[in-house]
Amino acid sequence: MVPSYVQADLVIMNELTLPSRLNAAWMLARREWTRFFRQRNRVTAAVLQPLLFWLLFGTGLSGSFASAGGENFLQFFLPGTVALIVLFTAIFATISVIEDRREGFMQSVLVSPVGRFPVLIGKVLGGGAIAWVQALLFLTLVYIVSGVTHSSSLPTVTASLPLVMLLLAIIAIAMCALGMIVAWPMESTQGFHAIMMLGLMPMWLLAGTFFPIPAWSVHGPTGEAGWGGWALAGIMQANPLSYAMLELRRLINPTLDLSNAGFAPSSLTCWTVTLVATAITVAIAWMLMRGSRRADTMV
Repeated sequence: MVPSYVQADLVIMNELTLPSRLNAAWMLARREWTRFFRQRNRVTAAVLQPLLFWLLFGTGLSGSFASAGGENFLQFFLPGTVALIVLFTAIFATISVIEDRREGFMQSVLVSPVGRFPVLIGKVLGGGAIAWVQALLFLTLVYIVSGVTHSSSLPTVTASLPLVMLLLAIIAIAMCALGMIVAWPMESTQGFHAIMMLGLMPMWLLAGTFFPIPAWSVHGPTGEAGWGGWALAGIMQANPLSYAMLELRRLINPTLDLSNAGFAPSSLTCWTVTLVATAITVAIAWMLMRGSRRADTMV
């Protein structure tokens, strides 16, 4: 027999309307924004650090870089820097799950009748929105200060801006959902950082951020067998983030010709892989939060 008070709680939970659940998710997302803007050092570093990172690597490695599309390294590394902004924002946004659990806030939310799905949506959308705004602000500063593209291609860049904004939103949601997958069962922030750096940094590096993705072949440019290059190309092409980076590179630099590149799938393929990977990541995060009850009592 189920106790009467448990039955009453289940009835209340089932009677909650969709607007009530969405309102709870909105309040959690708004809380992420409030926490972010109260940390002024984090706001400043969120924009200036990636800009310095992009300028230092872009100028330092420009002499030893050759792109299949005729880009210099500043142009080639720009999508990777944007992805880095989203990646680090996802780390700092989802690490709050561990802090909220330690402070007792997460336990209070979990016992409320709204359920767990608004918690996931609030955390993912809150962190994703912060990452999205940071990435757009960074791109705006880049185009204003340095003029990455030629003035003749600026109208084309402006025309692709809505697609850039949409793609960045999808990437931000995927990264925050991936952060939730790691953060939910974690007991300490130290373990969270270790896992995130071990998983997300290689995923970022193997997404074609520092060098073009090679063709999947055991023969190198001069015809010699290269099993290491074959394995590297396979890993990079299996990385879902590689497709998002390739499409972002197309949208940021519309005049780029990738016909001679080693790996250049169509825009339809890039969008499909990105959307499917995002949906799978969010679904895994939801199943983990729904099925893991041990994390509810962690302190």
